[in-house]
Amino acid sequence: MESYVNEFINYLAVERGLAQNTLESYGRDLRQFQTFLQNSELDFIKNSDRDTILSYLNSLQSKGRAVSTISRNLAAIKSFYQYLVRERHIEKDPAVNLESPKLEKKLPKILSINEVEELLKQPNTFQPTGLRDKAMLELLYATGIRVSELISLNISDVNLDMGYIKCYGKGAKERIVPLGSIAAKCVQEFITKGRPKLVRTYEEPSLFVNHHGNRLTRQGFWKIIKKYAMEANITKEITPHTLRHSFATHLLENGADLRSVQEMLGHADISTTQIYTHVTKNRLKEVYDKAHPRA
Repeated sequence: MESYVNEFINYLAVERGLAQNTLESYGRDLRQFQTFLQNSELDFIKNSDRDTILSYLNSLQSKGRAVSTISRNLAAIKSFYQYLVRERHIEKDPAVNLESPKLEKKLPKILSINEVEELLKQPNTFQPTGLRDKAMLELLYATGIRVSELISLNISDVNLDMGYIKCYGKGAKERIVPLGSIAAKCVQEFITKGRPKLVRTYEEPSLFVNHHGNRLTRQGFWKIIKKYAMEANITKEITPHTLRHSFATHLLENGADLRSVQEMLGHADISTTQIYTHVTKNRLKEVYDKAHPRA
């Protein structure tokens, strides 16, 4: 099975152009399924049927895995078997009629405008790393890009004169996102004053680097935003997507249309963007309940 998994992952990378994070996720899920089959002394071709796959999904559930995790595993397995049938490695698809469990849509956690402003005040811009952190936080809130897109930015992807950045989202899809004047100023200050003190070579293409001069990682950014949230006395749970969620919600609250927000976020389907309209409705209800004398 290992060789077929590697072949499938290579197909997803070359033919489908999926992002590295997605490829790693598919590979991890399929190898976990492979381990389950091996522990059960089952062959993935001879013994793989609907009941076997359901047994695997039930084992994930018994381990307390989230519905989203189980759904993602099933999606990987279904895609894998579809590929095997298409390539004539197997005759029948054992996962063909299996449906993903229904996901409970959770409203994203966002920061208030005051909390965002407090967070953005925290970096010490007298230090190169502070200039970097300030630029990253301002850029995230100004554009709503994903953290993976942020750390993948190269210097050549930023056009400060025209006020936009070029980033590559899921499936390596390129999009142009406008950049506000405050964020542009912070990025400019980092490039001219902070970055030269962090990079080890002028050939380094990465926009944001760590203290070793290498491209900053997702884990590195995670530690940075958690630190500043603590310093800003923000008690809400912060995730790498918090500023992205806040960006979208604040735009909609201030009159931006849904299609424009969808375009800026890089959502393929507008139904994904519509979750933020539920957030704004909830917040309007909170404002009403607090402000109206007969609420």
